[in-house]
Amino acid sequence: MTFLALDVGNTRLKWTLYDQPAAGARMLAQGAEFLEQIDRLGDGVWSQIPEPTRMLGCIVAGQAVKHRVQEQMELWNVEPRWVVAAEAEAGLTNGYDFPPRLGADRWVAMIGARHHMLRRGPARPIILVMVGTAVTVEAIDQHGRFLGGLILPGHGIMLRALESGTAGLHVPTGDVVEFPTNTSDALTSGGTFAIAGACERMYQNLFRHCDMQPLCLMTGGAGWKMLPSMTRPYELVESLIFDGLLVIAQGREALNGAF
Repeated sequence: MTFLALDVGNTRLKWTLYDQPAAGARMLAQGAEFLEQIDRLGDGVWSQIPEPTRMLGCIVAGQAVKHRVQEQMELWNVEPRWVVAAEAEAGLTNGYDFPPRLGADRWVAMIGARHHMLRRGPARPIILVMVGTAVTVEAIDQHGRFLGGLILPGHGIMLRALESGTAGLHVPTGDVVEFPTNTSDALTSGGTFAIAGACERMYQNLFRHCDMQPLCLMTGGAGWKMLPSMTRPYELVESLIFDGLLVIAQGREALNGAF
């Protein structure tokens, strides 16, 4: 039984083919495409991999992108399945006011983070930072309850907003420095420290709420850029969304015999 996991973000589609829908499954193939290029997947790389018998994905792009992805999957006899955030699943309880409105990528990454933590030791709170086009900062208590999270513009969006709204400022190629002395460094450092500061505030909120030191995890395509500027040590785990999809798929398969 082969299993295809999809993560369709605002910029790219990432996919991994596994030998089974279970945590710790062996990876058979993987890849990524910018959304502008997904229409070539069916005739390209997907035509050269083993046919998946199960599929599960999360998507934050709109319905038009979902339709394009599913068109590329028509070469296989597999039913597209997409995660929608639930009130509870895979050991995680959803504290959002309206649980289905929580972004699927956030929900899946939190499930992956929770199980990553439990594989390593006793339960503890988690701060999960996902760095992409947007940045999310999630707080999960030691009992597996998602308490709430922040959504911030990603670094690129911040800089483009400044460029469009402020005369004379242009998207920089500056460095992150403690005391910027030129405009490019000031813009780059300002965006980076704004994200790092929001993460630190959420860490303090969670520490105070749980009276226990949180585990700090980071994921997302731009995570490696933020890591050196964080106030506290963060572990970068790039596979959390795929790990979460495997955990969800395994649980649904065991419960229902299907997704």
